Amino acid sequence: MSPPASPTTPARLVRDGPTWLIYLQISTSAAFLYGLSAAIPLLRIEQKVSQAVAGLHGTAIAVGAVVSGLAIPWLVSRLGRRRTIWLGLLLMGAGVALLAAVTPVPATLSAVALAGTGSSITLYVGMSVLSDHHGRAGAAAINEANAVAVTVGIGMSYLVSLAAAGPLGWRAALLVTPLATLALIALMGRVRVPDTPAGTGGTIGAPLKAHPPPAGPYGTRFHIACAVLFCVVAAEFLFNFFAAKLLADQTGMTAAVAATALTAFTAGIATGRFAGGRLALRAAPAPLLAAALVVTCAGWAVFWLSTHPVPSYAGLALSGAGVAMLFPLGLSRVIAASGGRPDQASAAASIWAGVAVGTGPFALGALADAFGTRTAFLLVPLLITLALTGVAFGGRSHPGT
Repeated sequence: MSPPASPTTPARLVRDGPTWLIYLQISTSAAFLYGLSAAIPLLRIEQKVSQAVAGLHGTAIAVGAVVSGLAIPWLVSRLGRRRTIWLGLLLMGAGVALLAAVTPVPATLSAVALAGTGSSITLYVGMSVLSDHHGRAGAAAINEANAVAVTVGIGMSYLVSLAAAGPLGWRAALLVTPLATLALIALMGRVRVPDTPAGTGGTIGAPLKAHPPPAGPYGTRFHIACAVLFCVVAAEFLFNFFAAKLLADQTGMTAAVAATALTAFTAGIATGRFAGGRLALRAAPAPLLAAALVVTCAGWAVFWLSTHPVPSYAGLALSGAGVAMLFPLGLSRVIAASGGRPDQASAAASIWAGVAVGTGPFALGALADAFGTRTAFLLVPLLITLALTGVAFGGRSHPGT
């Protein structure tokens, strides 16, 4: 736990053993997500299906996120956080191993749903631990965990591409995720993460039985924070799913070359998350989140208005730098507004994020079919505006925000 600090002094992030374990567990989850993103086009070719059918694998991840959100409170209350996170990693590893072994669409969708459920359990329970374990530095810890994770994810994307051109094929690269899980169990399986929320008087490793979370409904500010999280997650996935298509349309690039758009966007995310971790130690989450939304919108504007590659890539990198802080800060605000219920808040966040992943890209795709990708991409600033409105109304939701 970070040492107490005055509200007027910068928070201090102490990276102890449990913190590094959570960072690596979340990074293993990122390896699955980024590896899958790189593998979907290759899987679509093998399955000989349309882009719409291939896109159902994204829907399967969203379903997994919703299922995990429903399961997390039950799992944590019975197993504790530590065992729940390891269970999530094992479920994810099993799903990825199945994905690497099968080809029929129903089988791959089932595998992705299983892996997505485990990934979301790992991600959201892990981040509730970081928020609780680090107190005022919780937002910085969540941001830094995501920075480490996205760096691992970028490497995983390249590994899938390299393996696809090699003798073993792209499926072999996916096995990094279950192998990494087994390595973590062997090397760090005995590290104890905090099972008891802060302020309950529990000790690291103690099961969650003696001090139940506060009862009663969530307040309006909590629901506003969840709505903001929905908007920022949807905006991020709109870039992931449609930036390359818009780049090709506006610059005349081939689809293959335009696919490098995600590299600029992801590089911006990695840079922004490492920088955001430092900023989160010195600035309150609400104004920092608002600033990140403004940066994202500025990058979007540069990208949307550009018809040449260089400013387009610059706009995507700037957008990525802003997007980098949206999810970590959005999640930290959901947890902070939960009234001392971090695990239940993380479960709710998983559901909201899952719905955002499932509906945001679908809505933009439908608009693109009707009005074109460029017009449909106006959905991004609309979501940013709604998120800024939510931050403004929920800005005084809890101390420190």
